Amino acid sequence: MQPEASNPGSTVGRQRTRKGRLPAQDYVEGILAGDRVILARAITVIESDLSADADLAQEILEGVLPHAGNARRVGITGVPGAGKSTFIDTLGMHLVREREEKTAVLSIDPSSPISGGSILGDKTRMERLSQEEMAFIRPSPSRCHLGGVARRTRETMLLCEAAGFRNMIVETVGVGQSETAVRSMTDFFLLIMVAGAGDELQGIKRGIMEMVDGIVINKADGDNKPKAERARVEYSNALHLFPASPDGWSPCVLTCSSLTGEGVTDVWEMILEHRATLKANGAFHERRRRQSLDWMRELIQVGLEDLFQQDPRVSARLSRVVEEVRRGHVSSFTAARDLLALFHPARDGNPPARPSNPKE
Repeated sequence: MQPEASNPGSTVGRQRTRKGRLPAQDYVEGILAGDRVILARAITVIESDLSADADLAQEILEGVLPHAGNARRVGITGVPGAGKSTFIDTLGMHLVREREEKTAVLSIDPSSPISGGSILGDKTRMERLSQEEMAFIRPSPSRCHLGGVARRTRETMLLCEAAGFRNMIVETVGVGQSETAVRSMTDFFLLIMVAGAGDELQGIKRGIMEMVDGIVINKADGDNKPKAERARVEYSNALHLFPASPDGWSPCVLTCSSLTGEGVTDVWEMILEHRATLKANGAFHERRRRQSLDWMRELIQVGLEDLFQQDPRVSARLSRVVEEVRRGHVSSFTAARDLLALFHPARDGNPPARPSNPKE
């Protein structure tokens, strides 16, 4: 009986035997068929740091790319305790139950800079949504990647879009000055805040206010409802202090309660209105083009970092240089400059060595 991969020397044959991986075409076909198990396995390949998975990941992405890009991409961030996960759970239930739209949630959990581990507990806080057939929740560790997202969030989002998910929700690790990454990969950037927690003035100061497309004051229920309304007015007034957005959209501030569901549908209507406005004036397609360029730049940066780490001249001296910096024998600036000179001698004023030409 012939083996499943008839040509063991082919690329497909090697993929079949490598750590139980499937051929790229099997992943692509499974994703396009909406197979959630294959989708999850493909995301594992995409997130893998193993160099052996790099080519397979690229083949999968190239295969699904023509079928991606039609989803609504929403980035959600907020201060700790604002109820991001509970809000997404309530919003997701509205999308899958009332609108009958497949919805994927990419939840990013912070990784410990000490152990490198992540709790990945956001999925447990989306208890109702995680049980829905039309929902897909994928928690991923940030691995200390800057920008509030994981290293492969863009790629994961494309796989989910190709699998037929109409709505893509990216929940970041938190709020801060480094949220530019999620802003550059989504169509609508939503900031979730709460009233009465001492965050109002700090929120107004943060640079993130200039990036948001909408703000939601969550937990607007019970005795907290008047406070939420006052916070809504404060944030609305603060937004008027910023220059008008070039895309023609004026950020809105709404209140909602993830507990009761009141106001959650209004938030989604705001997101749909934003999409319609930007599509009408051409800003939507321009934003998508910027997302593609930002993705390219990120891939270049990641690729250069990988090349730097794998360079034999750098790896031969890296551990020694790290120890010298740790002991204070060499400054960080000098160490970085010397390592970069090893990686790219031309940067140190020396011309790169000419490759040998057998014809000369």
